[in-house]
Amino acid sequence: MASKGFTLIELMITIAIIAILSAIAYPSYTDYVLRGYLVDATNGMASGQAQLEQFYQDNRTYDPQKSAPCPGATKNFQFNCTGDATSYSITAAGQGAVALFTYTYTYTPAAGLIKATTATKPGWGGACPQAWIVKKGQSCA
Repeated sequence: MASKGFTLIELMITIAIIAILSAIAYPSYTDYVLRGYLVDATNGMASGQAQLEQFYQDNRTYDPQKSAPCPGATKNFQFNCTGDATSYSITAAGQGAVALFTYTYTYTPAAGLIKATTATKPGWGGACPQAWIVKKGQSCA
């Protein structure tokens, strides 16, 4: 009579294949989810930049002491705005899953608008003075 079912070696091979696929897929998945969280920072700062420009058009100053707007906090980022009569800076500091990430958006008449990454998760490329690093391995260009 022929036996039915799987042998132990067949089960072990199947489990090994699943483990290898999981080891490859899980880090990619977590990086993909993290990239989705970083959108809060870039969207918040772009929105804040538009609000500050509108405030400047109305008041001829970026000074936060004169009630210039700053983006509100999101689940993943806390925003801080500083400025004076002719320049401003918006900083997005990560919290929770993105606590290691910090981005800035700075405007000065001499240099114009500059996006910068001041801190990232290890292995993501580090600081970049002229771009926002929003994906693992992205070059600072």
